[in-house]
Amino acid sequence: MVFFFLCSCWTQITLRLPCFSGELHTHFLTQEDYLAVAVAVAMILQVPLQTSTRKWNQSSVNLLQLVMPVLSGNQFMAQEPKDMSPSVGENESGLTHIGNKGEVQMVDVSHKATTYRTAMASCKVILGKKVFDLVAANQMTKGDVLSVAKIAGICGAKQTSSLIPLCHNISLTHVHVNLMLNPEDFSVEIEGEAASTGETGVEMEAMTAVTVAGLTVYDMCKAASKGIQITDVQLRRKTGGKSGDWFRME
Repeated sequence: MVFFFLCSCWTQITLRLPCFSGELHTHFLTQEDYLAVAVAVAMILQVPLQTSTRKWNQSSVNLLQLVMPVLSGNQFMAQEPKDMSPSVGENESGLTHIGNKGEVQMVDVSHKATTYRTAMASCKVILGKKVFDLVAANQMTKGDVLSVAKIAGICGAKQTSSLIPLCHNISLTHVHVNLMLNPEDFSVEIEGEAASTGETGVEMEAMTAVTVAGLTVYDMCKAASKGIQITDVQLRRKTGGKSGDWFRME
């Protein structure tokens, strides 16, 4: 079986390499060249192979570079061909949290200007009529739902960098969370604002504030209903920074 495999490899080399197909000048194989072919086969088969410590000449190195892709495409190989599509590391998408090699990274903001930045986010917690009436009457077993959720949202904003891996640990100068009961759809509407003077924005802090507040509402009401929904988590506006101000169009 090994004999047929090696024969197949040699056939692939002689048919597909330019130096054998007449596309280039005649290439005379040296001892190092044969060693290069053997090393290529061994590497693909994952077989240990001891080679001489003597340096190879450049032509042998070139041959090894040619042989590897040829043998890798051999029909007897179980390995899949390498993906030759453009790497994400080229960062053509413009995503700042992706490095040049496609790895995740925390963005270096040390070169950014220190400016005053704000953000506001919102979400909605749909309770249903039964739970809504209990919350409005402050009759939930766990206590005052809206007050506890407000404090939780503020605490959540301060923990954003611990919860979101690539967020910077920034100095917040202001956090405000407001919860309002909406009898039209039996929901709690939550708004959160954050502010800071620094090198990066506070959008994630505002969104974390309303999300944690919404989760707290759910936790305090889940004994009465498991069908509560947290919806429409979104950034409403942001100000400051290089990108300027942004407002969501309703």
